[in-house]
Order: sequence, then structure tokens, then C-alpha cells
Amino acid sequence: MTSVKTILARKATPVVTVKPGASVFEALQIMADKNIGSVIVIENNEYLGIVTERDYSRKVILKNKHSISTPVSEIMTTDLPHVSLEDSIDDCMEIMTSNNVRYLPVFSNNNLSGIISMSDVVKATILEQQVTINHLNQYINS
Repeated sequence: MTSVKTILARKATPVVTVKPGASVFEALQIMADKNIGSVIVIENNEYLGIVTERDYSRKVILKNKHSISTPVSEIMTTDLPHVSLEDSIDDCMEIMTSNNVRYLPVFSNNNLSGIISMSDVVKATILEQQVTINHLNQYINS
């Protein structure tokens, strides 16, 4: 079973962060530049929350706010469930499905280690299934 630690090692990309006072526009620009759907909100090396494209559409656009004048602290999600490096992709799928979320912060010893997206979980599941298929083919053909 693939662990969160393995998924983060495959990603090999640092966590992208913004400060709570950054504008929503700045966060969106970073997301666009990095081709990602979320940024972590951190202040003084402490995790405060996450801002996603979903937050933008529901908490800025639909509320008729302005992305240039709205700070990310007003729209960030702060109550996401989180996982540890030892959790499995099955654990992640269960948490994401039952909580209707697409991102999970990963913590180790109360420190943010990374972020897992639904896309990361799907990719890991596909890789795991491909390994199983390859093993079965080898078994059948030997």
C-alpha cells in the first residue's frame, strides 16, 4: 500500500505558500504561474489554512468581492482534515470522500510536510494498480 510519504517523494515540489495578508489576486497569480489549484497560508512558519480555486469561486466571485482588495485570510479554508506521512492512499481517499475535499495537508511532528491533492491520490492508485497488473502478468507467464 502506497503511503503519503511516497506520494510526497514523487512530487518533489516544495509547498507553495502565501501570507494571510496577501491578496486573493496575488494567490491566484501564483496558482496560475505554478499551474496548481491551491496555496498554503502560512505565517511565522505556522500553517493557518489553504486557499483553493474553489474558495475563490465560492467566497469571492459569488459574494461579489474583489480579488485585489480581499486578503486570503478572509477566504482561506482552516478546518481541513489532515494526514500524516504514514497514512495510506486508501486513508486519503476515505478522508477526501467523506469530507468532500480535494486537498489534505500533511503533517509530521506538528510541522507541515506537504499537501496531497485528489490528483496525487488518483495517480498513486493508478501506479499501484499497474504494479499489481505487471506482477499478475509475470505470474501467469511463468
